[in-house]
Amino acid sequence: MEKNLDQKTLKKSWLNWVSFGQQCYNYEIMQGLGFASSMIPIINKLYPDDAEARKAALERHLTYYNTENNWGAAVAGIVASMEEEKANGANITDGSINSIKAALSGPLAGIGDTVTQSLVKTCLLGICCDMALKGNALGPILFFVLMSAYCLGLSKYVFDQGYKSGKTSVTRLLAGGKMTAVTEALGALGLMVVGSMIASNVNIATPLVLNLGQTSVSLQGILDAICPKLLSLVTVFAVYRLVNKGVKPIKIIGILFVVGIIGGLLGILG
Repeated sequence: MEKNLDQKTLKKSWLNWVSFGQQCYNYEIMQGLGFASSMIPIINKLYPDDAEARKAALERHLTYYNTENNWGAAVAGIVASMEEEKANGANITDGSINSIKAALSGPLAGIGDTVTQSLVKTCLLGICCDMALKGNALGPILFFVLMSAYCLGLSKYVFDQGYKSGKTSVTRLLAGGKMTAVTEALGALGLMVVGSMIASNVNIATPLVLNLGQTSVSLQGILDAICPKLLSLVTVFAVYRLVNKGVKPIKIIGILFVVGIIGGLLGILG
């Protein structure tokens, strides 16, 4: 009799992955245990009366695996489809399943880290942190709601597409050029959000006044004429350079404190 996975089983598998994909994260197999956990509902459904088959299926997933959780849900969907075919007698080996996992985990991690971590999260944090800094209590709540909606909605969609279309769904996604366009668009949006955050929330000014004969000129006024918020922009670029050079965040914070205190005492910064 043909074995089929129902929607309830697939939903359990997706929930296991999105909720516990990084459980017991370790340097030996990374997300291997989390991935095996996501396959438990699939394996139990396909082999309800065969303990040895369930054991073998779990063992083949307890291998090294690492990707970005949200976009990586597509791999879990693809593997669920392959497990279903294997249970129905298809010529699918343990090696072919693990090869698919290894081949797709890297590209999807690259997409996920770029889109989710660097762009979507940055944009939402920029907007919601600005709200919180202005005293709006909805800022952190809005971030939690929107980020959760993004993660749950995206991971469920790519999981389902992975199950329905198999490995060809990810191949089309990576080969079509659409992800490049989306990534570039979100990158531009992210830069706009970061730029607005610098202008709105980084306030560095100097009270220095230049005395030129009978005329006094505010140095800050000159800087604002050149570029508004110029000192704030220079500070952000300096911090960015330090981060790129591998300076630890706590050290950067210490440098900013020291410069701020000395600059204030000398009357250079205010």
